[in-house]
Amino acid sequence: MRVLLTGGTGYIGAAVLDRLISGGHEVAAVVRSAEKAEPVRAKGAEPVIADLSDGHTLEELAAVRDGVIHVASPGDETSAAVDETAVASFLRALRNTDRPFVHTTGIWVHGSGSAITESTAMNAPRLAAWRVPLAQRVREARGVRTSVVAPAVVHGHGGGLLNLVAAGPRGAGKTPALTMVGPGDQHWSTVHVDDLAELYVLALEKAPAGSYFLGTGGVNPTVREISEAVSRTVGLAGRVESEPVVQTLDRLGLLGEALLLDQQAAGDTARRVLGWSPKGPSILDDIANTDF
Repeated sequence: MRVLLTGGTGYIGAAVLDRLISGGHEVAAVVRSAEKAEPVRAKGAEPVIADLSDGHTLEELAAVRDGVIHVASPGDETSAAVDETAVASFLRALRNTDRPFVHTTGIWVHGSGSAITESTAMNAPRLAAWRVPLAQRVREARGVRTSVVAPAVVHGHGGGLLNLVAAGPRGAGKTPALTMVGPGDQHWSTVHVDDLAELYVLALEKAPAGSYFLGTGGVNPTVREISEAVSRTVGLAGRVESEPVVQTLDRLGLLGEALLLDQQAAGDTARRVLGWSPKGPSILDDIANTDF
């Protein structure tokens, strides 16, 4: 399949690119500069220099492909507007073709919950609130085989939010401890980046129109468990200390609000509908083998 991929040089997108190439797909990857083009070309994909805010160019690129996977996001205050432009462009290009379009949201849109599924009501923190109506628009699009993937906290190969945990403040004294994000009793739903990449490609190849999948491997440790594992890895012997919520919010802003959510999910829908079978190491095993 001739696939247009956005975000192919990013953490998740690079793993998706690898999986597409290994699966025999022909990939055109949208990049922002000539510098970003070389790593994409080295993997066997065609780099296409374009800006995600250039809707006309994105529409032209998508119109001559067999499908689109959209992973990229600026990750700043422009994210909502840029994503709106990209989605509108891709849906126009694929309208009435029944070709696949895989879009990205995130599990945070459901808010806190001990048994989150695809049918759990939306209760997004402010950081992710803009994603809710856009994902719904994608799912309701006619004439396009749309699917939406909502990644959990992604880990693997030394990337992701674990680096934020490892970079947390250290307490004072002779035996400093790693400061946790919040009290530490909140759960994070997690997924290995290679498993998540497999989910994106399965959605491209097989997902029915209007599908929605939680991208979680079903491992949901507490932030305390994660932080203790990181603490051991960085030489603090597993010592951790909680952080008052107000201090977490002051330190991390809207991201802190999202990371204070208490989320547990299994990701059973992708297993049932797509035959997805996560095989990567758990986040705690991953931490034990990571050099932060």
